[in-house]
Amino acid sequence: MTDLTITGGEVLLPSGPARVDLSVKDGRIAGLHAPGSAPAAPETLDATGLTALPGIVDIHFHVRAPAYPERGTVASETRAAAAGGVTTLFEMPISKPCCATPEIFEDRRAHFAENAVVDFGLYAAPGDLTEATRDRFLEQGAIAFKIFTTPAPAGRGDEFDGLAFPEEDDQFRALKVLAGTGRPVVVHAESAALLAHFETMARNTLDPSSGYSHNLSRPAVCESTAVAKLLAMNITAGAKLHIAHVTSAETVAVLRAFKGTSDFTAETCPQYLFATEADVDRAGIYAKVNPPIRTQADQDALWEAIADGTITHVTTDHAPFAKAEKQASEGNFFTAPPGSPGIETMLPAMLDAVSAGRLSLKQAHDLICANGAALYGLAPRKGSLLPGADADIALVDLAGETEVRLGGLVSHARDVAHLWDGRRFRGRVARTLLAGRTVWDGRQVTGREGGGRFVTP
Repeated sequence: MTDLTITGGEVLLPSGPARVDLSVKDGRIAGLHAPGSAPAAPETLDATGLTALPGIVDIHFHVRAPAYPERGTVASETRAAAAGGVTTLFEMPISKPCCATPEIFEDRRAHFAENAVVDFGLYAAPGDLTEATRDRFLEQGAIAFKIFTTPAPAGRGDEFDGLAFPEEDDQFRALKVLAGTGRPVVVHAESAALLAHFETMARNTLDPSSGYSHNLSRPAVCESTAVAKLLAMNITAGAKLHIAHVTSAETVAVLRAFKGTSDFTAETCPQYLFATEADVDRAGIYAKVNPPIRTQADQDALWEAIADGTITHVTTDHAPFAKAEKQASEGNFFTAPPGSPGIETMLPAMLDAVSAGRLSLKQAHDLICANGAALYGLAPRKGSLLPGADADIALVDLAGETEVRLGGLVSHARDVAHLWDGRRFRGRVARTLLAGRTVWDGRQVTGREGGGRFVTP
């Protein structure tokens, strides 16, 4: 006797979609069965017309909890994850104070364990760059490490202490001390010196209310220069380097030029694949993200980089802010906080790319799930629906539609989702299961707070 059978639909397997039934026992996939041959179970889900995907693994997520509850909480944002078909997420170490000591890491893990609706991993900031701190984080189960090559934003030093390393010698030290851990070292890569240079120029010459000003004040050369330096350093350092949120054709060219020189991977995000600076100008400061959303030519280059394997991951960089915080800088891109909700729209957006013929379903899923599960040491437990894997499942309607409207999302940041307001994506998340239990039924979140599990490599 199994606990659950899912019948009547297609299942995305490593080889591609197949017409099979699934059985679930004790929260794991028990078997794959020819249609109609699954063993009896007390619960059966009829998935006719739907496709079962392994639950999405988002490797780049922010909620900053337990600080700033007005922006969103672990409960609110992991509920949003469930609504978006995301069953595992990795929380970045920007918190107040920064997650740069083992003690803060323990506190955050306990807080997430009490409140998370889906499974979670936690990043650590390398802090004092000592082997002793690194080893404690490894013992605690840190999923990966994160650094910024930019300085801490004004007034937010405690959130970035041990995370922001604008000097190249410290960046090299971070790569070197984290090399050999087997954990990815994820870097927000922009040149601190060039950012300061261009911001000074922009404040003197650009209209702060224009959506085009953000891209001009933080141009692609800031990103590409920082990425080139990191990749050059990593030839010597030998870390498992991962470049976060690539935005530009210039950076794609740098990634290609360094191919094969060290162990590195790169990601981009839906906001860079499905929006341009024209959309930012329309949406205003609510669509400000760092690094900036750029031109149509940059977007085209990112899709080409996905096609040729230069970029192998797509992540949300979900970063909710309170409406009051965004409104306080209405009309001023220079002072507005950077961030936008994305955890509910990533899967529908990628399904839309499948519908448009840009990607196969397997390619889309690899980008937002399977590749991340493998890179972070969670495969085959996550990222597949083979026997023995966690029964984390996103049932999607490929022919359905997701329409995004302000106020219509589950995220606490639903009132600042201006970037996606009015967008219609071909594809809909009909149900999300975590360990074989429904946490989103297509209309409301049914998962319980504290139901998510802490995952380690």
